[in-house]
Amino acid sequence: MMRYLTGLMLVVMTLPSYGQQTDTLVRKLDSLSHKTDSADQQINDIDRSAYTQATRITPGSYFILLWSDIKQAYTKPFHMKGRDWRVAGEFALAAGGMALLDEPIQRAALKWRNSSPGLQKTSNYITNFGGTYEVYVLGGLGLAGYVFRNKKMQTTTLLASQSYITGALLESTLKLLTGRQRPYILDAGTLEAVPRFHGPFYKTPNDPNGGSTNSAFPSGHTTVAFAAATVYALEYKDRIWVPILAYSAAGLIGLSRITENKHWATDVLCGAALGYLTGRLTVNNYHRYAQLKTPGTRKASVALNVQYNFGRLMPGVVYTFR
Repeated sequence: MMRYLTGLMLVVMTLPSYGQQTDTLVRKLDSLSHKTDSADQQINDIDRSAYTQATRITPGSYFILLWSDIKQAYTKPFHMKGRDWRVAGEFALAAGGMALLDEPIQRAALKWRNSSPGLQKTSNYITNFGGTYEVYVLGGLGLAGYVFRNKKMQTTTLLASQSYITGALLESTLKLLTGRQRPYILDAGTLEAVPRFHGPFYKTPNDPNGGSTNSAFPSGHTTVAFAAATVYALEYKDRIWVPILAYSAAGLIGLSRITENKHWATDVLCGAALGYLTGRLTVNNYHRYAQLKTPGTRKASVALNVQYNFGRLMPGVVYTFR
């Protein structure tokens, strides 16, 4: 999957060179994000009537928004304010506390899985929905939106795909930098799983399936599951069953990564947090774009003038929309 994501990333990175309009729009979105995200002041219009022809995501705007999402996600740490750092610190403390339980949770989950054939089948089925199957689900939802001409569903699914891609790139970067050992790798001395962080330059042989054995942190399946789920949860937060269903499905995928012995509990916790933040960023960025594209929100200038018609002086007002 990373091969395709890398190719897409290279395409997206060339977008700013296509014209001044693209670059200007990305800069506007970046500037607005710095003003609203940290203060949590943004209010999004999620009424179905707000998804119009003017605010629809075209093929061109899709990649512009995707580039903006990726750029904001990677540069966010450089624009964090006091409240952001406080929340990040509190989360780090919570994750640190859970890290003390990584090994006990791993052993308990593995014991439970080995003693329950039914759990083995169910866990494997669920975990696949955080990978390839999720792409099919998003495709099905998008198709339904076009068949039933539901512009909001169309837009939401496109946003979910953007969030999925952005989340996948972020978690892949973190995997490379942290090099955390997977729980199915046993320590040579103790013959027990140890949640070690080896860093970016540590080389280990791949597992029998060709997968990396030091790419546990964070959980990629959990990240992309929560990235897409958060988009639907925020866009349909006025229908309480949608957030419940979306987050329940993503949560089950995260738990399955533990019972499948692919990840430690903290991998899943941090993947869920990363996915949530990615989904929220994607949704907020789109609604800033929609505000820029909605005619009623464009800036206007007003000027007074006087015209001479049919022997009379007639005052007038001229509105100029930008």
